[in-house]
Amino acid sequence: MCGICGELRFDGSQATAVNVQAMADVMSGRGPDGCGIFVQKGVSLGHRRLKIIDLSDASHQPMIDPELGLACVFNGIIYNYKELRRELEGKGYRFFSSGDTEVLLKAYHAWGDECVQRFMGMFAFAVWERNSGTVLLGRDRLGIKPLYLAEVPGGLLFASSLPALLATGRIDKELDPVALNHYFSFHAVVPAPHTLLQGVRKLPPATLLRLETDGTRGQWEYWNPEFNCLEPDKSEGEWRDEVLAALRTAVDRRMVADVPVGVLLSGGLDSSLVVGLLAEAGARDLNTFSIGFEAVGDEAGDEFRYSDIVAKRFGTVHHKISISSAEALGNLRDCARAMSEPMVSHDNIGFYLLSREVAKHVTVVQSGQGADEVFAGYHWYPPMMDSRDAVADYARLFRDRDHADYARLVEARWGGEDHSLNFIRAGFAAPGANRAIDKALRMDALTMLVDDPVKRVDNMTMAWGLEARVPFLDHELVELAARIPAELKVRDGGKYILKEAARSVIPYEVIDRPKGYFPVPALKYLRGPFLDFVTEVLDQPAARQRGLIRRDYLDELLRAPEEHITPLGGSKLWQVAVLELWMQEHGL
Repeated sequence: MCGICGELRFDGSQATAVNVQAMADVMSGRGPDGCGIFVQKGVSLGHRRLKIIDLSDASHQPMIDPELGLACVFNGIIYNYKELRRELEGKGYRFFSSGDTEVLLKAYHAWGDECVQRFMGMFAFAVWERNSGTVLLGRDRLGIKPLYLAEVPGGLLFASSLPALLATGRIDKELDPVALNHYFSFHAVVPAPHTLLQGVRKLPPATLLRLETDGTRGQWEYWNPEFNCLEPDKSEGEWRDEVLAALRTAVDRRMVADVPVGVLLSGGLDSSLVVGLLAEAGARDLNTFSIGFEAVGDEAGDEFRYSDIVAKRFGTVHHKISISSAEALGNLRDCARAMSEPMVSHDNIGFYLLSREVAKHVTVVQSGQGADEVFAGYHWYPPMMDSRDAVADYARLFRDRDHADYARLVEARWGGEDHSLNFIRAGFAAPGANRAIDKALRMDALTMLVDDPVKRVDNMTMAWGLEARVPFLDHELVELAARIPAELKVRDGGKYILKEAARSVIPYEVIDRPKGYFPVPALKYLRGPFLDFVTEVLDQPAARQRGLIRRDYLDELLRAPEEHITPLGGSKLWQVAVLELWMQEHGL
């Protein structure tokens, strides 16, 4: 796991290291173990390294293969790199390192664009061909690894984070009205290619982008799973066994490392199952990590009682991290600075502070993110089972506000169309998912998941040089789950088939408990110092001069923040504050 960046020139001018060095410097947290820059003709590539596989300098990046005439920068991991290496050696390829980066280079040479179909992993990469000058950019199937793009006069910049692009001083910083509507209406999910800034776009997941030396380009999607049950006669027991087998494979794949691997253990079903499967596979002295915050009123701030059950059952080396409200408050600005895009979920600060502590012990962790989207664990799925108006019902259940409320929130010039509703409508109309429930599950797995939970985990862990791996987003597991009848996922409050698969692995107390979330109650019920902090952020001259939020609406939120909670349980005031805080911390 690392940070990558680059500058491509299409106007015949010589690329330099200046912009690339500026971007690499911003991403030092993503790669504290090394930095490299490669400049050749119209291409400049940069890399920050976090050593996970092949700890020697032989896997230093940018990696150049003079024999093949290729160079690349690569962020992520190809879990099946050893198998691919053996196949490539059978074709006559010789290797000078023992890592997965060189396998990517050789695989590209051997199979061209089709190499991504062979990769099991999470990745964002750029491969440069010396002879043609062509550059291929690619991103993994579920968008676990980010890749941001910015058009500049005569060229293009790319990086693993949006703030890295800002560091060049060459980016159009105007807000994108489409993205703004998504942010406030679609639970802060801003689908690719949009970002909050008009001058920055992101490469969509499962996408390749080929760039010629004159700027000519071609872009295509290489993976798009079907969300329909194609095996209606398969029994519940058969589905259960397939899920458990696929999970065992996914968890095992993510143990590939030349450093120890730990687990983020929330105490919920998903992370507990990861711990149980690792123990089942023979993992010993496994480090597990849980975090808790202070309660607010009747809302608890930790789930330690459940994580303790799992840690005791499997004999893990368990670390419980308690965070005071004062510490959480004191780190909110740094947390916003770590965000590539503003993210409203309360647990951002949780992942940020958890990652800080975890990075003191291990460099790689497995995490349970993605199970709710893949196996239907959220409360808005059951109503979609019998929906006769899928778009309207999903929008009502998931969106933070309808367009009328959005028009009340923003100044008139930002009102415009209901872009998030249009996006839902277009997504639900696409072929490959027939039932309303399957349309919703596809939207959440391929869009919402990418630009909310997955982005959150990547940003907050990488701020501390910690690699997070997500077995529930193994693409073969996602494909399997997409084929399972929705009834077997939604039943009994959600994730039914996953719970049944888990019963042979983890304690029933964790499986049959009430559903929990990563609790940070102080950001849901803004009171005292937290409300003072938000008020201070929103009273800054920059905030008042933006002409973005209607002051009368904002005053309404400030007077009674606890009365303005979104359908998903978030604070509408916090949502406004996060956007403003993010812009201030990034000099916008």
